[in-house]
Amino acid sequence: MHNLIVASTESNPGLLQALGIDGKLLVEQAVAFLILVAILGKFVYPALVKAIESRREQIEAGMEEAKQAEEALANAEAKASDMLVDARKEADDIIARSHQEATSMVADAEEKAKNRAEQIVADARMQLEADVRKAREALKSETIKLVALATEQVVNEKLDEKKDANLIKAALNQEKA
Repeated sequence: MHNLIVASTESNPGLLQALGIDGKLLVEQAVAFLILVAILGKFVYPALVKAIESRREQIEAGMEEAKQAEEALANAEAKASDMLVDARKEADDIIARSHQEATSMVADAEEKAKNRAEQIVADARMQLEADVRKAREALKSETIKLVALATEQVVNEKLDEKKDANLIKAALNQEKA
């Protein structure tokens, strides 16, 4: 600031000198700057632009791969969800089928047990009837023998077995009638 005030009070030597700028030095610096810009434009900027462009392409490729990976993930999640739904449905079907088979097996077992019990009861009745018949026949035979013995003692003589049997049968038939 001091130079500016001094320059304005002195005779007007020039605007550049008043500002403290050397014109020759300014031209030299401008030429050096232009040479530097030309060298940078020729050698550095193309390599720098190429590196920036390569990096931009890598970033875009990475973004595209990320987008594809995201789509693949969404597809995989959808497939997994569909597979899970199918697996649940299949599991439900298997459980239902197993329940039906178990119910059927229980019903079959109950039917077999019922049939077996009925068969056992029928066999027991037949055996009981056979035993009753045998007991009646044994009782009848014993009764015939006792009657023959009693008749023999009453009559005091022994009848032959044929006559004895006929008399007893006739006596039994009269009792039944």
